[in-house]
Amino acid sequence: MTGQSVSRRTLLGMAAGLSAAVVADAAVGQRGRGNSGATLDRALDWHAALERCFAVADGTGLYREYHPPEPRDERYSTEWPFSQAHIALLDLAMIPGATGRRFAPALAKVRAAQARYWSKTSTTGRAGHLAKVLPPLGHGDDLYYDDNEWVGLAEIQHHLFRRDPVSLHNARDIFELIRSGWSTDTTLPSPGGVRWTQKSDNGDRNTVSNMPAAEMGVRLYMLTGDRSYLDDALRYYHWTNATLQRPDGLYADHLKTNGSIEKRVWSYNQGVPVGNNVLLWRATRDAQYLATARRIADASHAHLVVGNRVDDQPPPFNAIYFKNLLLLESETGEHRYRDAMRGYADRMWRVRRDGDGLVRFPGRRAELIDTAAMVQIEAVLQWRVRDWALLY
Repeated sequence: MTGQSVSRRTLLGMAAGLSAAVVADAAVGQRGRGNSGATLDRALDWHAALERCFAVADGTGLYREYHPPEPRDERYSTEWPFSQAHIALLDLAMIPGATGRRFAPALAKVRAAQARYWSKTSTTGRAGHLAKVLPPLGHGDDLYYDDNEWVGLAEIQHHLFRRDPVSLHNARDIFELIRSGWSTDTTLPSPGGVRWTQKSDNGDRNTVSNMPAAEMGVRLYMLTGDRSYLDDALRYYHWTNATLQRPDGLYADHLKTNGSIEKRVWSYNQGVPVGNNVLLWRATRDAQYLATARRIADASHAHLVVGNRVDDQPPPFNAIYFKNLLLLESETGEHRYRDAMRGYADRMWRVRRDGDGLVRFPGRRAELIDTAAMVQIEAVLQWRVRDWALLY
């Protein structure tokens, strides 16, 4: 997650006010069109608004980051929001039947645009997606490992969907970048871990830079049979469990170079370990992993959903959280988590949808990443349950 849009620096202030704002907005009534009650209609409406308000429409396939745009804005979105718009189109294209097929051209276009962030080298010498589009459209900027992991997981999802070799090749290239991000500094507290970014002034090692990497590794092992992917996945998995899992079973955000831990509970940091354990169960048939997935899911559901905290979380974090819970329910056949996901989607539609059809929070402009997250949530709720097994 890059420093622009939904960043750790802005989220700490934003989250505290979301629940109160939801209540206040509900009290003054719904904005925009009413609740259709049909999640397919809502997925299509969220997406139509995203394209109408954020698509740059200059032939690049790229999006702007904010609406309404201002003169000071850069022309194109940073990588993290763009990747979530990319994934939104992938999720739409995977809706069964004619609805999904109609999104095939748009998916091809956004996949081509994704390459505009791809640099042939980085500070570790490995290729990867930079935070901003490369010249001549932009200036590239820094590299964030979690940004690349979301694209890598999308490439794997696309490969499972279409069985195309290009997606698998892309995912393997991204995993080589992730491998290069493993910290080898033995003087740091809790040595090891994949760094959050290649920026020289930030040595944080995060749940979100390690657990998605582990998810990628398990998927690649199952797809290729190459044991080294599983070995690395377990290395990332065990480091995160040993370093960032809290006594209550939930996951803290990151470990700083001075040894202090940011203990805040973000929803995506809980969802990815759930999905990771489901995949480890599939890969190894070791029952401990499925049991662990259930425990983390139960603990996070109690904290976030039953505890009425899920609406305090940014929409892209919740999209990742809930999709990993659907992966679990593809194994268990339960419906508690999909019901919680539907409830969240209903509230966002009623309370957070502005007159342009976008997600909007008080005091700031609409952001690409928030509406993209709602497209993802509504789209995967239209999938067949068995297809949830293809998620992260």
